[in-house]
Amino acid sequence: MLKAVDLRKGKTIIYEGEPAVVHEAKHVAKGNKRSYMQTKVKNLKTGTMTEVRFRVDDMVEVPYVESKEYEFLYRDGENLVVMDTVTFDQITVNIDLLGDSKDFLTPNIKVSCQVFDGQMISFELPHIVELEVTDAPPVIKGATATNQNKEVILETGAKIRVPPFIDTGEKIRVDTRTGEYVERAK
Repeated sequence: MLKAVDLRKGKTIIYEGEPAVVHEAKHVAKGNKRSYMQTKVKNLKTGTMTEVRFRVDDMVEVPYVESKEYEFLYRDGENLVVMDTVTFDQITVNIDLLGDSKDFLTPNIKVSCQVFDGQMISFELPHIVELEVTDAPPVIKGATATNQNKEVILETGAKIRVPPFIDTGEKIRVDTRTGEYVERAK
């Protein structure tokens, strides 16, 4: 059990008898009224998002969730094939579990997965990945004087904005949580 005031984004809880993950959690205190936690939780079985208000001292049930490391092998239509790095078992997972970070998925990348009751409930890429720029507009002389970013296409097909000095063939580091350019790869 966990106090509602300790809820944070990404925490898995049991809400109305079903597993759910917290997407947003905000502590609200208005004047002399009682404070509460305003949260958004996503049901892991149905995928529905619900806004829930907990009193600060409410107790929330926290299930046992196992963290395992997998290696992404390849994409098979709308599914991803991953391999357990310990037992070498291959598992097929729906791509919707990955969310927006699917644009930064490359073969043989290690991913962290949360398993609840034998079912994979979350799939997380490393926070920073290195990708190659496959298509970039040419560098314009003097463009570094102004801070205007340009859009490039990465090896995975993702489009992101980068500084004007980045050219085709360079490797860059990208933050998978925000989809933003971090730096050139060394």
